[in-house]
Amino acid sequence: MTNQNQEGTFQGANGLELYYQSWHPPALAKAVLVIVPGIGGHSGIFTRMVEYLLERDFIVYSFDLRGNGRSPGQRGYINNWAEFRLDLAAFLNLVTTKEPDLPLFLIGQSTGGTIALDYVLREPYQLQGLILMSPGLGLGVAPWKLWLGKILSRILPHFALDTGIDLNTGSRDPEVVAAFAQDPLRHSQGTARLATEFLKTIDWIKAHGTELQVPLLILHGGADRVTLPQSSRIFFDRLKLADKEIREYPDSYHELHHDLNYQEVLADIADWLNRHF
Repeated sequence: MTNQNQEGTFQGANGLELYYQSWHPPALAKAVLVIVPGIGGHSGIFTRMVEYLLERDFIVYSFDLRGNGRSPGQRGYINNWAEFRLDLAAFLNLVTTKEPDLPLFLIGQSTGGTIALDYVLREPYQLQGLILMSPGLGLGVAPWKLWLGKILSRILPHFALDTGIDLNTGSRDPEVVAAFAQDPLRHSQGTARLATEFLKTIDWIKAHGTELQVPLLILHGGADRVTLPQSSRIFFDRLKLADKEIREYPDSYHELHHDLNYQEVLADIADWLNRHF
């Protein structure tokens, strides 16, 4: 059994050519899943997850955010958050053009969860559901770095600092952490402008979250020190949405698809997907 992997580029905001990949099962597909990676990650870090979903007859698409992975742009920089939103809109348009007759689900991981949630709240789309994995609704970055980012965003928006996020906070599996360190497409840069745009977006999401109308699944590790699990719980509890579920894995770290219990996480995702066609 072979799974077809394709790659290409598409035009995002301001004409920037962004890199994307897609994976197609040999059997007739049930639905299309679009994965939005977080800052510092890229479309190639979801191998286990993609293989699991392909075996269950899902088509998977993912792209590298501007300034990340194989996409151009300064690492960890955006002019404003709308660029992320427009990039995602362009990508979803590409995906629905290529796969017009299948149910569409959006999956956001880490900051990709913030991007996906912001998009769905502002641009109602024909989505069957939204899955947020360790969404960035509260960060474990040192407060002084965020404070400095706010000041510098006005005068030196391109100023970059290492986020200081330890690779070991990604997974409890030492082999996975070692692979993180060897991945040339990963980075840990964050700019002043990104910090302020991120914080503004979180505030906006918290103010408008009750307007969410799309079926939602949130997955978070209870030991996540990168994006804080309590922020997911607080957001979830405020939702008026009837079709909402949350799973917290008490000992899991930030990258749930790479942690020791990844099979449990993937089984929960597949179960939820199969109930939401």
